[in-house]
Amino acid sequence: MAYLSEKEHKLVSDAVAQAETATSGEIVTVLADRSDGFSDVVLVYAAGMGFTAMSVFAALPLPFLDLWDALIGGWGHDWTTGELASMTIALGLVAFAATWLLLAIDPLRFALIPKPVKAARARDAAIRHFKVGAESRTHGRTGVLLYLSMREHRAEIVADETIAGQVPAEVWGEAMADMLAEIREGRIAEGLAVGVRDVGAVLAERFPRDAEDTNELPDRLIEV
Repeated sequence: MAYLSEKEHKLVSDAVAQAETATSGEIVTVLADRSDGFSDVVLVYAAGMGFTAMSVFAALPLPFLDLWDALIGGWGHDWTTGELASMTIALGLVAFAATWLLLAIDPLRFALIPKPVKAARARDAAIRHFKVGAESRTHGRTGVLLYLSMREHRAEIVADETIAGQVPAEVWGEAMADMLAEIREGRIAEGLAVGVRDVGAVLAERFPRDAEDTNELPDRLIEV
């Protein structure tokens, strides 16, 4: 799913190019639709609902059996142990399948994913992208990744070891706050550009550009 137009891509890429004119650091930007599919979490929800349905039936079978008799127009039925067991399993399977299908709807699924899980998966995804696209790929190990995941509403900044050794994680807080302020208003490209500007300012202060510096990583925004 593409979130940005060609013009908006250029806005972010130009911001990266501008920020790198004052620093030997290299900035990589990634915009992702989602960090994870959360199928394991959906499985837990579905299994939980299945076991809950079976447990409720086992504890209170009469309402279910009376409803069944009413639906089929029967006069009552002497349920055998096998039939009760089969109905218990059937209810569990129906609850499992219904939950799985409901959580296939993206807005509902992402609304029910716990925030700590979203944060952890987004961080993991950012680190994976960083390892592939930026880690140790610059001469001085001065790469920084700005990662934005739309479905999880999460943003991450990951830095190479040389930068991480000199810039505490909390220093990136201003860049994160400025970026998210724009994104919350629906200005995704502008938010990424502001984040790039702030990251560039931090890098320029600690890793100024020298005369022999070359552009080692692409400036373009990566949208996945």
